[in-house]
Amino acid sequence: MKKKVLAAFLSVAMISSLLVGCGSTAAETAAPAATEEAAPAEEEAPAEEAAEETEEEAPAEEAATDSDVPAPAKSSDYDASADPAIDLIFTANASSSDWHGKAMTEFANAVEELSGGSVTCSVYADSTLYSSENEWDAITTGQAAGGADMAYISFQTLSTQPGLEWCEMIGSAYFWSSYDHMNNTLNGEIGQEIYDRISSTVNVTPINAFYLGSRVINTTNKEINSYDDMKGLLLRMPSSEAWLNLGRALNAEPTSMAFSELYTALQTGAIEGQDNPLPSDIANGFYEVAPYFAITNHVVDSILPCMCTTTWNSLTEAQQLAVKDAFAYARDWNNYYRLDEEASDIDTLVNEYGCTVTYPSVDEFKAGAKAWYDEHTDVTANWDMDLYDKIQANN
Repeated sequence: MKKKVLAAFLSVAMISSLLVGCGSTAAETAAPAATEEAAPAEEEAPAEEAAEETEEEAPAEEAATDSDVPAPAKSSDYDASADPAIDLIFTANASSSDWHGKAMTEFANAVEELSGGSVTCSVYADSTLYSSENEWDAITTGQAAGGADMAYISFQTLSTQPGLEWCEMIGSAYFWSSYDHMNNTLNGEIGQEIYDRISSTVNVTPINAFYLGSRVINTTNKEINSYDDMKGLLLRMPSSEAWLNLGRALNAEPTSMAFSELYTALQTGAIEGQDNPLPSDIANGFYEVAPYFAITNHVVDSILPCMCTTTWNSLTEAQQLAVKDAFAYARDWNNYYRLDEEASDIDTLVNEYGCTVTYPSVDEFKAGAKAWYDEHTDVTANWDMDLYDKIQANN
């Protein structure tokens, strides 16, 4: 499915306030392993009708396949085949059934091919090696000192480090206007300036930016139809002050919790909601225990594959190029399949899983979030407003 399909979908979803489905599934007793929208059809038809039209227009044989994604390719004429061998350790709390979790293996295969076998990669998804709480320490330490070499790191996590507090603004509510705005910026010249600035401050080198989807609100026992409906909602957020501030800007009562604990916390009622992109919600089965989804699109989410700079500097120039090219392929692979799935996820939630999906006013959420940030100048004091303006002008 082409990106322009998703773009049209996002536009309609933002202005719609229709309820597209109803019902809920019974909570299952066993949690899956730990590790966003389909537009209503023309004239805002219900999701069921849109699904029927989609099935007629896109038969199963035209489903996305690897042949739709360009194969791994070298960006220049380099040869790393005779360079010293290294096996990189790639850790993540990503689910192995989610696209960026699968992309870890795509990267591993690609880097071995492009490096002529001198660079291999051992993949540890599902928090099997390090949790989201300790993977930062692992990759700043590096494999040579008993840690790991690579992990997916968010801007919110980066903002916890001295000198990188400005990164919080990149993960703030409604910072990005669209997928293209995010992707073109973070995978272009401005993005490289950001990565150079990060790597000069901490022992981590970001490579590029993967698309995770647009984050939505997912709740256990209530519909979200307005910004006011968020008031008092016990909302799980990842463990950093930047994530908690995002929850506060959404009018909720945020609480920190590891991703690996999220399913059980929703199931037991320890929390009332969480926010993630729809592909991640489906991959992790959150709809089983939290059947209400509000399409707020409050963050066009990205994640940065990062390498310990000590490890990065140990690679030859040819190996570094192979790593960059392999991650460029893995990014495009992830983004293609995530966009393709995201376009049909609402239909899946409503018609296959019996969930309730609502479309609160995004303008109302934007205004509420802006008012919160304007009021809390202590949060925005560390934002780099020159960079902020530069990125917004790149839209």
